[in-house]
Amino acid sequence: MVTLADVAQAAGVSKATASRALSRPDMVAPGTRERVTAAAEAMGFEFNASARALTTGRTGLIGVLVPSLANPYFAPIVTGVQRALSEQGDNILLAVSEGSQSSEHELAGKLASRVDGLVFIAPLSPDAAIRAFTSRLPVATVDRTVPSVPGVLVDTPGGVADIVTHLAGLGHRSVAYVGGPAGSWMAERRCAAVQEAARRTGVDIRILGPVPPRIDAGLAVAERIAADRDVTAVVAYSSYLLLGLHLGLRDAGVRVPEDISLAASDDLTAISTDRPDTTTLKVPLEEAGIAAVRLLHEADPPKRARRVRIATELMVGGSTAPAADVPPAMVRASE
Repeated sequence: MVTLADVAQAAGVSKATASRALSRPDMVAPGTRERVTAAAEAMGFEFNASARALTTGRTGLIGVLVPSLANPYFAPIVTGVQRALSEQGDNILLAVSEGSQSSEHELAGKLASRVDGLVFIAPLSPDAAIRAFTSRLPVATVDRTVPSVPGVLVDTPGGVADIVTHLAGLGHRSVAYVGGPAGSWMAERRCAAVQEAARRTGVDIRILGPVPPRIDAGLAVAERIAADRDVTAVVAYSSYLLLGLHLGLRDAGVRVPEDISLAASDDLTAISTDRPDTTTLKVPLEEAGIAAVRLLHEADPPKRARRVRIATELMVGGSTAPAADVPPAMVRASE
């Protein structure tokens, strides 16, 4: 029987490259794809995931569940998963729950019978529901901690606390935090981190939200902030919200950063914006996806659930400046 290894040898490529050429041709150079396809046809080889599962016990597929494709935060994580899988000749099956807990559980159940493992990105399901899948196949989470389940946690809560500390050092004493979507596990952690940092630094924090991570939501919140003359700085849950705030405050005649400072708790590069000098967090999201794939391999066979923490980095830009009523000498002393 002709195997994938035979096809790879005939085409002069690795087994992983041959697998990608036959299962994900868009990821392989045209010349390489043509050589592999020609070799497979000449040798009578048909790449079939179901047949592969019957002979090896593996489908070569990993199921990935995300709550939304509209939020640019998730795309780099999925890219990281795909990159890690491609290196070993495996592929991804992506399912979108559209923010529905019941849909997420139903989709996970359908995927579980077709894949070698599941990655839940920012899952909405209860801990017990996610943990139940570990009896069937390896499972890992991203941006959610579930007892007894391997997980990757991107430390945006620690990063957003750094933003509040940065603003306090600039003399801001009244800061608004525009929180994330309702029901989000990570949104709750970021909000708690903001409140703790505000308590520690003596900042009066005003929580606005929950707010969906959309530009139009940022525009709506900007109207409320522009009317509140006490607030001198705003921290946004997402880069989309930050862009909406920028636009809305500009339309209201509020200058950034002269009148108000702005910062976001994720990386603007996630939405490919070239807006310069914005204070934000550098968030290595692809690294989180790659780490999730590694955890899946560690969980097969099952081992003690391991957690991976991905650190963030505060990137100070021109969207934050000293509070207007704070003397420069006091700002320097507080930094």
